[in-house]
Amino acid sequence: MGALNALWTFPAIVLAAILIAWAAECGQFFISQGLALALLAWVQTLPEFAVEAVIALDAAKDPSKVHLITANFTGSLRLFVGLGWPMVYFVAMFFAEIKGRQRFYWTIKLDDEHAVAVMSLLPALIYFLAIYFKGTLNIFDGIVLGAVYLVYFYLLSKFPPHNTEEIGDLGRVPKYAMKFKYPANVLVIAGFFIAGAGIIYFSVQPFLNSMLAMAISMGISQFIFIQWIAPFLSEFPEKLSAFYWARKVTKAPMALINFVSSSINQWTILVAMIPFIYSFGLGKIAPVLFDGHQKVEILLTIVQSYLGFLFLASMDFGFFEAAALFVLWLAQFIFPGIREEHTWVYGAWALIETFKLVKNFKERNAFRIFWRLIAK
Repeated sequence: MGALNALWTFPAIVLAAILIAWAAECGQFFISQGLALALLAWVQTLPEFAVEAVIALDAAKDPSKVHLITANFTGSLRLFVGLGWPMVYFVAMFFAEIKGRQRFYWTIKLDDEHAVAVMSLLPALIYFLAIYFKGTLNIFDGIVLGAVYLVYFYLLSKFPPHNTEEIGDLGRVPKYAMKFKYPANVLVIAGFFIAGAGIIYFSVQPFLNSMLAMAISMGISQFIFIQWIAPFLSEFPEKLSAFYWARKVTKAPMALINFVSSSINQWTILVAMIPFIYSFGLGKIAPVLFDGHQKVEILLTIVQSYLGFLFLASMDFGFFEAAALFVLWLAQFIFPGIREEHTWVYGAWALIETFKLVKNFKERNAFRIFWRLIAK
């Protein structure tokens, strides 16, 4: 019966995420674009937050489920970088070709203010190395990661509003909602959000249980099932939004940075909440302990994101970089048994890219642009 619940919980989670994404897309017109993209990314990942919270609570009651905590957030982050970023490029490339641009030499050029999002990945990744080496995630780690996100959010708030996103660029339903006059449009947006949150509240636990039951019935590792299926469903609307922006070609940088913002959210706020919820479930303050397998998953995710960061540090994203991230992600998806080998491949490539960045540091890059922006 548990596996059969997937027939309604899977569509319910997708519907909830779509409703919340509609609310977020409409809400961005009431604040500046920089904050809007950060909030949009945060709200779009609320279903992922809910799934992670339920997993943490379940792990507090059943120690055999602790490994699923790592499965969910590492799978989600690797989907963003390995599937989401390349998807933005290839969709934009396809429509750029239709519009007469060169296919294989076309690149996504990031705006200067996007350097804030790119650079905000780095402190989270560096701190996560400390978490990896000590093998635990505790309350203090949650506070530090939360502080990293607050700094990122504060830096975005320093940018003035500007009209790079028009109501006409929205999808059909959000566009219709924005046609209402104030305060009716606000009520519609609130309705989207409340409906989505309500669906998540009632369906997230059955959703998780149905995935675990399906994994058992199909003879698939529960870790693998939670790592890939849960984030794919909860992030589905985010991929739809990115597809919609990327096909306009000129909006491709916005789509890419939306995924980067989501990565920052999950490296910081999502992971930060885990030790608090886990401790709440236990009834006492306690760290989440990572075993050897979980540490391999965490290190692989760190190194993959660091390579992605290096690709964006040049403030552009091209065909070769998108193809490389996708092929490497696909390889680890098809051959999950060679995680350590994948980590070495990512690491060696990241080392080469780091040397190239240092060698060409005087050229336009996220470091130089970032320091210039915050010095204003």
